[in-house]
Amino acid sequence: MDVVIVDEAHLLWTQGKQSYRGKNQLFDLLDRAKVVVAVFDINQVLTTEQYWEDSELEKIETLAKENNNYIHLSNQMRINADENTMRWIRTSIDDQVIMNIPHDSKNYDIRVFNSPEKLHQAIKEKNKDGLAISRLTATFDWPYIDKKKPEDEDYWMVKEKNWQIPWNLQLATSAANKRKYRDLSWAEQPHTINEAGSTYTVQGFDLNYTGVSIGPSVKFRNGKIVFDRSASQNKKAIRQRSLLDGTKEHFSDSLLRNELNVLLTRGIRGLYLYAVDEELQAALLAAQAGNLYSSK
Repeated sequence: MDVVIVDEAHLLWTQGKQSYRGKNQLFDLLDRAKVVVAVFDINQVLTTEQYWEDSELEKIETLAKENNNYIHLSNQMRINADENTMRWIRTSIDDQVIMNIPHDSKNYDIRVFNSPEKLHQAIKEKNKDGLAISRLTATFDWPYIDKKKPEDEDYWMVKEKNWQIPWNLQLATSAANKRKYRDLSWAEQPHTINEAGSTYTVQGFDLNYTGVSIGPSVKFRNGKIVFDRSASQNKKAIRQRSLLDGTKEHFSDSLLRNELNVLLTRGIRGLYLYAVDEELQAALLAAQAGNLYSSK
């Protein structure tokens, strides 16, 4: 091969899995192609088989720099927001600190809702206003098994108190609609406004407005956002990973943070939020009112 271009290169595997018997797919591509262009974001690695050990990541960065082929991209072009709004989103994710939500952006809207029903209704209204595609998403904190139905319900559901919504890729459509929409992504199909998307559904996809139901794996304790792997259903993020030296470790804190990162950065025009954890929800509502004080 002469040239290989890999978008979303962070989704490549860094260990053997299923029919792949290598140790790192990006290294394998480098061995087989004269030129490899890889667009890579370490903050979008979501599963243990995609996880990069520091030594391996340094090796690939050093190789690119030695050949004068390393380009650092610092701006997120998807989100149409001012610097203060971008700082709020990045500080929440990267530093796990919540600041007062800025309201000086003319192009971008951050709102916190006091119930999941109101969050979903706001997203549906935005979708009606000619601003499709707007969709509801959720952290992977409620059970979902692909190609298997739950025992006592028709669908795998995202549930909170008296409200619930099916997880993505479940609502049936007519045979005619299946043919009509078969070439469209999940978010482009009209009936999916009544489903909740996951990171695995919306990663790499642009939405106009994103609603995020933040589940119990994301909590707020002692002034910081923390991650609780015992409350997550994302087995690919919370299981142990075998390392190069033969040991096994959990990397759920970084992987669950990346999950939150993917969901909070899908929206071009706005981000709507609701949190299951009472302390996190209270902090977000206080931040919206401008009553949350932070040393950040």
